[in-house]
Amino acid sequence: MQRLAMDLRVLSRELFFYLEHQVRVGFFGSRVGLSLILGFSAAYACYYLSSIAKKPQLVTGGESFSRFLQDHCPVVTETYYPTVWCWESRGQTLLRPFITSKPLVQYRNELIKTADGGQILLDWFDNDNSKCFMDASIRPTILLLPGLTGTSKESYILHMIQLSEELGYRCVVFNNRGMAGENLLTPRTYCCANTEDLETVIHHVHTLYPSAPFLAAGVSMGGMLLLNYLGKIGPKTPLKAAATFSVGWNTFACSESLEKPLNWLLFNYYLTTCLQSSVNKHRHMFVKQIDMDHVMKAKSIREFDKRFTSVMFGYRTIDDYYTDASPNRRLKSVGIPVLCLNSEDDVFSPSHAIPIETAKQNPNVALVLTSYGGHIGFLEGIWPRQSTYMDRVFKQFMQAMVEHGHELSSM
Repeated sequence: MQRLAMDLRVLSRELFFYLEHQVRVGFFGSRVGLSLILGFSAAYACYYLSSIAKKPQLVTGGESFSRFLQDHCPVVTETYYPTVWCWESRGQTLLRPFITSKPLVQYRNELIKTADGGQILLDWFDNDNSKCFMDASIRPTILLLPGLTGTSKESYILHMIQLSEELGYRCVVFNNRGMAGENLLTPRTYCCANTEDLETVIHHVHTLYPSAPFLAAGVSMGGMLLLNYLGKIGPKTPLKAAATFSVGWNTFACSESLEKPLNWLLFNYYLTTCLQSSVNKHRHMFVKQIDMDHVMKAKSIREFDKRFTSVMFGYRTIDDYYTDASPNRRLKSVGIPVLCLNSEDDVFSPSHAIPIETAKQNPNVALVLTSYGGHIGFLEGIWPRQSTYMDRVFKQFMQAMVEHGHELSSM
């Protein structure tokens, strides 16, 4: 509440300076105009406080997990105040990459081999200056999975690393094949249904630091991949806990929402061109098995997946691929504590497809659902450059699981 009060004071001060200037130059011409503007501002503030700023909905599969989060991750029960001038879904989604800062992170690169002869690029932030965990063998490690066309350079990944550095943790970013500048050695990229590469990475990292607490966080498609892995493997993972952000729960519903005219214009077509660009760089690797000219004519993500992704991974139809890619089907099998943050106004992941009833049946699952926030948005404050609500959820949950995760087994 203190944050909101401070933001409103700043906003009011700036508004009055602006209005004073306009009166001085004769824009309003009378006290009536000034009164109308001030009245509108007051009405908007009332509307914001009553309809926009709300506590998230916390859905858990067990009372123990709910109590744990309330005690050690209180941000999930606090009112979320979206940026007052940019709270609508599309605005939050579009502006976040331009508004939020990009902290400077120095990575150590590592290429690891895969069973099929391919390679995966990992970007490490070792945090060797950690004062809390000076012994690298026990320093908590967080595996980060970016979104559909994302890499370790995304602002949301950089912020997660910055927060992890503050906690003294180590991070490693899993870049999907061919996305971070490395060459493709085999004619294969990635998809959120096939978890083989992720399994390879998790085994590799755990082998390097078997005594270190090991956690993971996935954003958008990275979260879908992470949940599909956890649903397939159950409790037999070396991961201690995981968090996902802005996951698309049902791929059919996501595709349908993104194909609505405005969403297609703002998001779908752009992402499709990004996907086409990423595979066109390695075009020579695919020409024997895929009609690349046909792929480059796709106008939507669904068309791209039908012509490229589903073919590459051997699915008979696009429907078969989308069914296998939807993490809502595997949520009931997740065997470690998982926190999933979604916004109910996310056009990438419509609220009606969020598996609330399934989550209630698994004591390891917690859904945190905000009314606003868009897709990987969750902007807050007047000028949300340094931190978002998503960042705060990430930091508190990771710290809670490292420092107090043992309490869950005794609850």
